Amino acid sequence: MANIVSTLFLSLDGVAEIAEDWHFPYFDENMGRAVDEDYTAADVLLLGRVTYDSFAGAWPDRESAGEDDAAFAKSLGDRRKIVASRTPLDFTWRNSELIEGDLVEAVTALKTDPGVQSILIPGSISVVQQLLAAGLIDELRLLVHPVAARSGKRLFDEGNARYPLRLLKSETFPTGVVRLLYAPAPGPGETTYEDVKGMGPGTLE
Repeated sequence: MANIVSTLFLSLDGVAEIAEDWHFPYFDENMGRAVDEDYTAADVLLLGRVTYDSFAGAWPDRESAGEDDAAFAKSLGDRRKIVASRTPLDFTWRNSELIEGDLVEAVTALKTDPGVQSILIPGSISVVQQLLAAGLIDELRLLVHPVAARSGKRLFDEGNARYPLRLLKSETFPTGVVRLLYAPAPGPGETTYEDVKGMGPGTLE
């Protein structure tokens, strides 16, 4: 069973649609190491259309340029890339393919493919939201920036379902960015004020 990991840059107010002016000032070698760790284990990248267009518009040229990030760009090109899009695509980036049919059904089948070990979803907010709702995300890896973006698409939109999570790991970078790794968890159960009032202010010695 393949592990499905979502990795996102996040502002303090939950915006996952990054803007250069609040993201890049906090990027340092620690964040670079974390991003590299996320990608290294993945043999498949699952991308939404917007994220794919962004990647395909940048990384092949960076690979050709042969500069500092060329090796990473090549590793992205060499990986299998599966794209969720409601419209057909003419792929120019190698090893790219389109999801056929329903996203949840296709990812469920991919998760059980014995030839796939780890699936990474970089960005691709709408894809992550759909797969969270379907219970298919195994791990959320969030790089939370110490800034309120104030606008942009948020990871957790309005809805009735709650997503209880278990913290697997946390790390604070010198920039103030906090790396948080979460896995889905059972709900905490019903608790009321009566259950916790003995632990409140002024009640403990």
